[in-house]
This record gives sequence, C-alpha cells and structure tokens, in this order.
Amino acid sequence: MTVIRGSGGGSKGGGNKTPVEADDSLQSIQMANVVDLVSEGEIQGLDDGFKSIFLDGTPVQDANGNNNFEGYQVETRNGTQSQPYISSLTANEIERTNIGLPVQLTFGNVTIKQITNTAASKVRVTISIPTLRQIEDDGDIVGHAVTIKIRAQYNGGGYNLVKQDEIKGKSSNNYQRDYVFSLTGAFPVDIEVSRVSADDPNSKKESKTFFSGLTEIIDEKLSYPNSALVFLRFDSRQFANIPNRKFLIRGVKTQLPSNAQVDTTTHLGRVTYTGVWDGTFGAAQWHSDPSWHLYNLLINTRYGVGLDAATLDKFDFYTISQYCNQLVSDHKNGLEVRFALNMVINTRKAVYDTIKELTAIFRGMSYYGAGSLVVVQDSPQESKYLLGSANVVDGNFEYTGTSQKARHTTATVAYSSYDKLGETEFEYVEDVDAVAKNGVINKQIKAIGCYSQGQAHRIGLWTLKSEQILTNTVSFAVAVDSGIVLRPNMVIDIADELKTGYRHTGYISTGSTTSNIKIDNLDNISIDLTKTPEISILLSTGLVEKKPIQNINVSTKTVTVSSPFSEAPQAQSVFIMQTSEVQTQQFRVVEISEGENGVYSVIALQYNASIYNAVDNGEPISVRSISNLDAAPSPVTDIEDQEFLYSDGQGVFVGCDLSWQHDMKRVTEFRITYRVDNDNWATVTTSSPSISLRQGGNFGALRAGTLQVQIQAVNYLNKGSTIANHTVPLAGKTAAPADIENFTMIPTNGLARLQWSQSTDLDVVVGGLVRLKHSPDLTGVTWANAVSIHSDLTGTAKEAYADLKQGTYLAKFVDSGGRTSVNAKYVEFTKPDLDNLVNINTQTEESNFTGTKTNVVVTSGELVMAANGSVLHTNGTYLFANNPIDLGDIFSIQLESLIKIRSFFPNAITINQMGLDFDPNAAANTTGFAAIASFVGDTPLNTDVKLYIRTTQTNPNSSPTWTSWRPFNNAEFKARAYELKAELETNDNTAQLAVQNLQVTSNMPRRTINGTATTSATSDYTITFTNKFAATPVIGITFSATNSGDYYNISSSNANSFSVSIYNQSNVRQARLFSWTATGYGKG
Repeated sequence: MTVIRGSGGGSKGGGNKTPVEADDSLQSIQMANVVDLVSEGEIQGLDDGFKSIFLDGTPVQDANGNNNFEGYQVETRNGTQSQPYISSLTANEIERTNIGLPVQLTFGNVTIKQITNTAASKVRVTISIPTLRQIEDDGDIVGHAVTIKIRAQYNGGGYNLVKQDEIKGKSSNNYQRDYVFSLTGAFPVDIEVSRVSADDPNSKKESKTFFSGLTEIIDEKLSYPNSALVFLRFDSRQFANIPNRKFLIRGVKTQLPSNAQVDTTTHLGRVTYTGVWDGTFGAAQWHSDPSWHLYNLLINTRYGVGLDAATLDKFDFYTISQYCNQLVSDHKNGLEVRFALNMVINTRKAVYDTIKELTAIFRGMSYYGAGSLVVVQDSPQESKYLLGSANVVDGNFEYTGTSQKARHTTATVAYSSYDKLGETEFEYVEDVDAVAKNGVINKQIKAIGCYSQGQAHRIGLWTLKSEQILTNTVSFAVAVDSGIVLRPNMVIDIADELKTGYRHTGYISTGSTTSNIKIDNLDNISIDLTKTPEISILLSTGLVEKKPIQNINVSTKTVTVSSPFSEAPQAQSVFIMQTSEVQTQQFRVVEISEGENGVYSVIALQYNASIYNAVDNGEPISVRSISNLDAAPSPVTDIEDQEFLYSDGQGVFVGCDLSWQHDMKRVTEFRITYRVDNDNWATVTTSSPSISLRQGGNFGALRAGTLQVQIQAVNYLNKGSTIANHTVPLAGKTAAPADIENFTMIPTNGLARLQWSQSTDLDVVVGGLVRLKHSPDLTGVTWANAVSIHSDLTGTAKEAYADLKQGTYLAKFVDSGGRTSVNAKYVEFTKPDLDNLVNINTQTEESNFTGTKTNVVVTSGELVMAANGSVLHTNGTYLFANNPIDLGDIFSIQLESLIKIRSFFPNAITINQMGLDFDPNAAANTTGFAAIASFVGDTPLNTDVKLYIRTTQTNPNSSPTWTSWRPFNNAEFKARAYELKAELETNDNTAQLAVQNLQVTSNMPRRTINGTATTSATSDYTITFTNKFAATPVIGITFSATNSGDYYNISSSNANSFSVSIYNQSNVRQARLFSWTATGYGKG
C-alpha cells in the first residue's frame, strides 16, 4: 500500500483520515509459446498426462491432478503420419497499420474495422486503458471497472457476440489486454468494438478505453508428421527465463512379434510371449525391450540403418528378447526385468558405435557373417562344440590369464535416475572377498540406457564377477571343418590332457551304434565309473549330445551308454569323456579369423554358467573341476547345528554354531554359503570343520526363519567337493523365554525374600525383565488372576524383597520383545499369626463397589473395565467408598492388602470360531488379531491391579494437605488420615479384568507402658501418657497396703491419661507410692 500524507491540518477532534492508495492489481500479461520435438514418432505419449511435464523441475500437475501453474496450455502430438497441426501455434502475424487506431471507445458508440485478407485465420484485438482507478470521497484511491464488447460480422450476415469482458482492478500505468479468436465465416469480416459501461462522470473516475490494435494471424498449419511434439503456452510472469522442460514419456513404438504382450501395470514395458512365435509381427507397441528397439533401428529407413529385414535373423532377436524380459532380483527384495532400455538418441553417430551401445545394454555383441549382421548375447548356453587334442592343430592350447591387480574389486556405476528426472545417480558395488584380498580397485562404469538402480547394480556385479571368475583366455588353431562351424559367442568344451592329467578325448571308430560307441583307443584314458561318467559326441547334425556311461570294455574299445543317442555317431566324430570329479573346460568364442592353408585361429574366454544366477539372484558360484592332478576333497557329513543368542553391547542377535565331519584330506578350506529364507546368499570360509555364524563383517544377518546352508570342501586348486545342504529352523528372538527355575521365598525381617536362577536366555538378560505377582489364594492360582507384588526387575536380577503376604508368589521372565515365559513358577506361603497387632479397621470393597469409578463399572458384583466404543478401556481407577479414613489423630499404622481378580477375553469364543490363527508371542507389528491381543487359551497375560495410598497429617475434613499417591501392597506410615484407590490395567482393549474383592486391613501395634508415682492425700493424681493411645487402654495399679482394707480407685481414664487415688479402710485418701501399667494399641 502507498500512504499519501497531507501537509497541513489542525489538531481538532478525531475525524481526520490519511488517504490511502491501493496497490495496482492489473498488469499486462505476456504469454510464451514453446514447441519441443521430443522424439521420432510414433510414441505412446506422456507417461501420466500433465503430471509428466516438468517446468524447472516442478510438475505441471501434482500427484492429485491439481495445477501447479496458472494460465497454461498444453497440446501434444504423438508423431503419427496424419496428426493434425497445433492450432495454438502461431506461425505468421500481420499487424494492421494506418487504419485509424487507436480509437477511444465511448458509451453508445461503436468502432468497426474490416478484414479482407482471406488468408487470415485468426484475429487479435488489443484494448488499452491508460489509467483505471477512482478517488473516493474520503480521498482513498481504489480500483475501477470498465466493460467492453466485441462482435463480428461475416460477409454482411449480421453481428454475433464474440466476447463481452469486464476489466476490473486498479492500474496507474497503461494496461493492455488481448482477445484472440478464430475467423470462422466468409470474408469480408467486420470487427465491431464498443464500450458497454457508462463513461466517467467526472475526474474522480478514470477509465478511458482505447481500441488500440488489430492483428491478422495466418496459421501455416504445419503438422510435422512422424514427429512427437509438446506445445506449451504459459504466463511469462511465472518464470524469470524460459523454463527448463522435461517430459516423462512412453517412447517410440515398434513392431513386436504377433504373440507378444506388453505389461503396462506391474513391470512397465516388459514384453512377454504366449505360445510359439510364427515369425509374423503385430501392431507397433510401446515397450522397453532393447532387442526389438535395436531391430527397429536396424531396419528403419527414416531414422535407422535401413537394412533389409530379410538379412537379419529375427528369431535371434526373439531369443534375446525372451532372456532380457525374464524377472530377476532388483536387489531391493523385489523383481524387475533383466535388461530394459530407456534412453534418448539425439546425436549423430557412426552406425557401428550406435549398434555397439545398444547391444551392450543386453550384454550382447554383433558381427558380420555370411554377408549379414549377426547379433548374439552373453547368456547361459549349452556347449555346442567339442575340442581336444584330436581336432586342434598340434593339439596345442595356449592360455593367458589376467593379473589379480588388474581385476577390479569395486565398481561405481553411473545411471539415470527415474525418480530424479534423468539426473545421474551412482550405484556402488563391491566384491567383499576380492576387496579383502586385494583392496579397493575401482572401475567407473556408465550404464547406457539404464534407469534402474537394480539393473545398474547387476551391471557392476557382472563386471566384478566376470573379472574375478572369468580370468583365462585360450588361443588355438583348427582346420577348416571346425573353423566354418565355430561362431563368436558359441560355448565350447575343451579337453586338454595337460590340464586334466590324463587323456579323455579322441575320435569315434567305425561300427558304432546308438548305444555302443567304438572309440579309436583307450590309451591313457582313465574313467572312474563311480564318478558319474558321461560321454559327449559331436553328431553329424552339428549338435553335441551327452549321455551317461554305463560301462567301458577296454578289450573291444567300446563304451556303452545307459540311454541311446539320437543317431549312431559317424567315424572320425570327436568325443569327450568326463566325470563329476574331472570335467571339461568351457569357453565362449570371442574371435575367429581365417588364416593360410584353411587354418582358423580362435580366441575364447573362460565360461562359467553359474555366474548368471550369481549376478541375477545372488546364488553361489560353482567352479568346474577340470583336473585330477589333485582330486576334489570328499564331501562333508554329519552336519550339526546349535542356535544361540548373543549381544554385541548394542542389542541381542541370533547366531548359529555349525560343525561337521570330514577326513581333512586335500582340504585347504571349507566354503560355507548360507541365507535365511529368500535373503541374499552370503559366503564365508574356514579352515576348521566348524564355524559360528554371526551378524556383521563378512557374515549376513541372521534372524528367525529357515537357515539354508551349503558346505563345500575346497582344495588348493579351488576344486570343491559335492555341496552338502543343511537347513536349520531358527527361532531367533521370536521364541518365548524359558520358565524361571529354582524360585523360592524366605521370610526375612518382615519381608519376602524371593530368589531364582538367572535366565539363560540372552534376550531376557539384555533388555528383558523379571515380573513378580501375588495372589491371596493358595489354590487355583493363575498368572491372570494375580497382581503385581513388585515393580518389574531387569533381566539380570536374581532376587528381590517384596511385602510378606499370605498367598502365592508367582514369577515369569519377559524377553526384550515382550514375550513371557509360557509357565509361571509358584511359591505358596501361609503367614503365621505372630504379630503383636490389633486390627482397628477393615475396608472391604466388593459386590456393589460404591466408590468413585473412572473407566470402570460394576457388573454382576464385579468391578470391570467399561466399554470404550467397540472395545474396552485399558486403564481404570476406583476410589474406595469410605475415603478418607480418619484416625482422629496422628498415629503409626500398618496396612495389609488382599486383592482377588480374574481376567478373560469376552469375545474369545467368537473370535476362535472365526478360525483366526493367534500367536501369543506375536511382536507388536505382527499383522492379524495377534497384534491386538496376546492369547493363551482365552486368558490375557498382562492384566494387573495395583493399590495406591495417600496420607495427610491434618484433619481430612478441614482443607487437608495430601501426599502424592504411591503404590503399596503392605504399608507402614504415620498420619492423621489416609485414602485408598485401585488402578486397573490390561494393556489390551479386547481383554477384560474383573475385580471380585478389594480389602485393606488397618493394624496398630499393641503396646504397654508403665511407671511409678505417689498419690495425693487431698485429690486424684493424674498420669498423662507421653504418647497417646488410639483408644482407652487397660490400666493396672499395684501398691503396698499398710492396713487391711486399703484400696485404689481410678476415677477416670481415656486415651491420653488416667486419674487415681488410694484410700484406707475409712475411705480417706492416702499419699502412697504405687506402680502402674497401661496396655492398649496405637502410638500418637
């Protein structure tokens, strides 16, 4: 607000007012138009409407569909061939000049301008107002309003209203407003503009209005076919500059196999297949399959390579697609597709570079073979060719390996984050064992087309695992017959006798059948028939078949198989024999080159089929046994387990001791791989036949569940025995603690000394409790009908002192999760009547319970929890009916209490009939009814009634000062008066607690005092007690009679004193020495 101050004026009265000018509320608005080319068409479109458009990082609409910006317009085109043009996109404007504008608009008059340019498709009318305001009688300057009207006439056919608008507000400077509308009739077009509101009557009101501009707009009507567009029109006042724009889109559509379906709900863009593909394609669909996007890029003639589809093997792409779209772990306890493609290609690159980038996304490669492009993928495969000394030039294999220092142990993978609108995030991956052995050797990886943290993690994991496991490369040469068969990416079996230690490959001889195989010779071939031997043969079909060996006849050089081959092997075919102890090496061909004289050079990289599941699902890696230079160790046997709990000072955790039997021959270490339920696998090693699995370090976390253990003995060549599997059901911290043992009670100095053995459960000792209760009954006692006798003790406690009361003492352990021992331990005690006490009062509350009640009611003679809606209150209070109990003066007093209760679930029968499964030890976050109540049968576990007392030293009926309420079982205190209350609690709004009897007995100690004095010969002699009695005591007098007939007379006695005289036989008072005793109760 602007304050206008006068410069004079008097000081009389209070009617003066400083005029105030309102702020300007009208501003001229400029709109910005932006068109973004987002993709080649056709695309699926925006992922979620306007929520997928971001201006400077803010969505145009929030998650609930509310607008985050005002006055915006959005039009999209998905890039079809026949898409319409964007009508809001102005391409050419013509400003009309020298046609008598601006013209002031006045009431009752009209201004007409004619448009004859038939190319015009729209018109913009501009209205200008130099000043819009009015001065009120008190001098305030405020806003004003004016109404204008625009009409159009086509070819003289009469005027029709286009727009009538009230311009309202305050503006001290020139304000303009545009009106744009389409021309929809025949030319010429007459535009009539007029003022509807009355002209200003005087200078206090300013609203002069001008028709200041007329603009003809000619749309070029460009539709940009096959280009996906987003048009934005927005108020420029909302941004300092043209905002940064981002769009979440479902991108380009490509043709998919006719049996394909695209998931648009659970795993967005995933392609799945039904039945067998017939080789035809269906309609183009959006998806995130890198295989078919590569195929589309290769054959597309508009923006791709433009290859003839006939030169590509579409079934290879189909196989790759199936592998890409399998669901694997996202390493966050979920599933996702193995490989998904999400990327923007917006730079011109060489064809080879683009193909290389796209094949790398699905771990593939491409090469030209037989005049066409071949695309292959690194995925699990069966061996397709056999190689040994028999079919390799000179029988020579040359091996090279990578240096350990060159193998990366950690990876930092850069990927695009979907949650952060494509911004780069980094996923750190490490090989724990490799880091421990060689330290951190990090590799920076850029994951192209990756928007998934899980996929980025798998890329990093694959890099590390392949560098650590696939360390060997082999080079060899083959003749033309093998050279023309081998292809890059093909998995091959290699039988190298220099590696295995014996010959196990050769040629097939003539005379073989499908079941009896004739081989060239058995020299240096040693096959153990007890080690599951197999023979693999390269058949005439080019396929490798493998069959179990049943018998070997050395004399006839015949191998008999247990099941026949699909055809009889031809002579000179290559065979390889292997056992579970000694297997072939497996490699994947990476390069083939033709040399001179029909010799082909081959380079292949080590292959291990288990690495795929290790990367995708965290399963352990197995290593093939390729040599008998040192045979594999024997498997472990007799695995035993023992679960335990332990503490690291921060909490209680689950552990498991494992031990097993082994002959310890040819063993350098035992490899233990384990997990709980479906957690990720963890691997540890030990040199001894036992290990203690705990949380932390290289160990995975243990918890309640099924512990799956795999134990393998490994020799110095990393050759492992058969894996021994073992499962252990871990109760963890979900098991109820053991019952208390050796629970005893010894009366000691008027208290009950309760003792027990310390719990053997760690989750009781650390973070747990010992809970003590008492019942006045000696029989029929249960945990549910007993009440607390002591506050909860720490789990390490082994004894406590409680009030000594007749009845039954009970004890249970409570672990850190709130679970209690299944059974309570009991000690009964009958209190002997040895106390020198006098009962002066008994407060008994039963049946009617007429005291003050909060959250409790009386039902059938019992005090119970009141209803709280559809459930019950969990806390209630009862004040004794006779409060306050006045002792008449300040006395020492002893109270003894007795409480009888029962507890139950009112709806337990109904609930049980519903068939629900209750867990009495369920943790607080357990789903189901067990999260609300802990059931043992139909009896609640955690109900209690506690008595409280407060006292005063003054008259309770005359503004007394009370102490705070404090709990008690038995109590001793000194006071004038006291009040009693009971607190009821269940901690469960489905449990009911019923109090049958509340009784508090007031006792005072019996006492006797004595003394000597001399009576008066003239009047009664009064003895005053130092401490008054609660009631008149019994007085005893003794004296020595001088004469027969002497006697005494107590003329008066009360709680404070008594008066006495001694008389002779003549009834004359005598001054005599006497002794006295006063026996009563209470000590004031």
